[in-house]
Amino acid sequence: MSLARGRPYLAIPGPSVMPDRVLNAMHRPAPDIYAGALHEMTASLFPDLRAIARTGQHVAIYIANGHGAWEAANTNLFSRGDRALSLVTGAFGASWANAVERLGVRVDRIDFGRSAAVDPGRVEQALAADRGHEIKVVLLTQVDTASTVRNDVVAIRAAMDAVRHPALLAVDCIASLACDPFEMDLWGVDVMVGASQKGLMTPPGLGFVWFSDRALERCKGSDLRTPYWDWTRRAFADEYWENFCGTAPTHHLYGLREALTMIVHEEGLEAAWHRHRTLARAIWAAVEAWGQGGDIALNIADPLARGHSVTSVRLGGAATRLRAWCAEQAGVTLGIGLGMEDASDDWLRIAHMGHVNAHMTLGVLSVIESGLAALGVPHGAGALDAAVAVIAAG
Repeated sequence: MSLARGRPYLAIPGPSVMPDRVLNAMHRPAPDIYAGALHEMTASLFPDLRAIARTGQHVAIYIANGHGAWEAANTNLFSRGDRALSLVTGAFGASWANAVERLGVRVDRIDFGRSAAVDPGRVEQALAADRGHEIKVVLLTQVDTASTVRNDVVAIRAAMDAVRHPALLAVDCIASLACDPFEMDLWGVDVMVGASQKGLMTPPGLGFVWFSDRALERCKGSDLRTPYWDWTRRAFADEYWENFCGTAPTHHLYGLREALTMIVHEEGLEAAWHRHRTLARAIWAAVEAWGQGGDIALNIADPLARGHSVTSVRLGGAATRLRAWCAEQAGVTLGIGLGMEDASDDWLRIAHMGHVNAHMTLGVLSVIESGLAALGVPHGAGALDAAVAVIAAG
C-alpha cells in the first residue's frame, strides 16, 4: 500500500514548487492588453528584475524557456563568424556552447569535467593566447543544473581583467537566480540569462536577458539579431506590445509579479540567499552521513563549488529504484541524473530551489532515508540528525 496520498512534492530542478499565491495571482480572466492595470503592473516588474540581478542596467523579457533565453542572448551578442570561449562544467554549459555554434559562431571550449569548477588560471592562459582579441564573448554557467557545479564568477572576471582581454562576460543564471549570490554590476558581468521556472517560483514560459551598456554598444551591429529576439526593441519599447513582440504573456506576468513581491519586498534577496545556503548545507550533511556506510556521495567534493539550488548525488546503481520508491510510496519526485559520464542509474538530483523551507527539505531527506531502508541500499547512520543540526544552527 502506498503512503503517497496527499499533496505531492516535486523536488526536481525546475519547474520548482510554485507558491499558492503565485498560482492564485494567475487565476483570473484575461485582462485588457491595450491599457490600464496590466501596463502598470508590467512596468513594476522591471525595477524588481533589476534588483534580483543586482544591476542598474537593462533587462528584456521573452516568452520562452531557458533555451529560448540562450537564443535571445546569442542572437544579440554574435554575428556569423564571431568567436566565443565556452567554459563547460556540465551538460547545460555544453548545450549553450552547442547552441551558439549552430548559429555559425566559432566556439573554443575548455571542458573542466562534471565534478569541478572552472579553473581561472586556464581561462587566463586561453585569453592571453588570443593576442588578436578575436574572442568576443566568454560564456559561463554559474550553476550547471546537471552537474550542480557552481562557478566563481568573480574569479573568472579577474582572470579576464588580468590579461586585459576586452571580451564580454555572459553568465547563465537559470539554475542560480535568487538562490545563489549574484552581483551583475559589482562582478563586471555584461550579459546575464535567467528563466522563470526555478528560483523565481513561476511556471515555465518566461526567459530574461539582462545586458550592460557595454554589451549594447559592442553588439549593436550583430547580424544574427532578428525582430523577435532583438533586445533593444524589448528593453526600450515605445509601445507596450513591443516589450513582448506581440501579445504579452499576461498570466505569467501576474504570477511573476507575485513571486517578485515575495522575494524582493517580503523575504529580501539576501535572506533568500541565506535560506538556500542553509537548506543546501542540510542536504549535503545528510548525504555525507549516508556515504559513511555505502556507495553514496556528493558529485562535488569541494563545498565552495556546490550550487545552493540543486545537488547531484551518486547512488551506486540504486538511483532509479530509489526515485521510483520515493514517488510511488511517499509522493516525492526526485530529479533524474543528467549528463554524467557514469550510467544514469548511478545518479539523481535533489532540488532545493525557490519556494522551499526547512520542513520540506527535512521531509525529502526523511523520505530518501526511508527509501534506502526499504530497498536495502547500504548507507550510513545519522543523516537526519546531521541535517537537523544544520537547520538548528540556522
